[in-house]
Amino acid sequence: MDNQEIWDALHKHLRTIYERDPDGYRKSVTDDLVIYEWYVTPHRQDGVGTHIFFISETDMFPPGAKYFYELLEPKLQRFGEVAIACYTLLLATSLNGERKVTTMNESRVLVNVDGQWKVAHVHKSPTGNVTM
Repeated sequence: MDNQEIWDALHKHLRTIYERDPDGYRKSVTDDLVIYEWYVTPHRQDGVGTHIFFISETDMFPPGAKYFYELLEPKLQRFGEVAIACYTLLLATSLNGERKVTTMNESRVLVNVDGQWKVAHVHKSPTGNVTM
């Protein structure tokens, strides 16, 4: 069982966030996306609307910012047409010489919808090193 297509879909999805691509993001997730992001709200976020706004309208990743990310200790569990990717995300950004580095633990559940892997659920939790 080749899992590379799942990892490729996940990386494509992550790039839509960091490259401010709301159309690509919408295509990479299910319509009923569910997200838990401890740093946004302690509550569940349903659907893509909030994240399309974050990607399109906020300075979360300002235009022109450079980014680098790495998935530390990646693990993939696959159950037929459902896959769970978990890892520690290391994200570094740079804008005008100012560096910011963050890490967080993430799990993303992907489902195969009509032959395309899409993110259906995201859960994030802090690591000991949240921001430097």
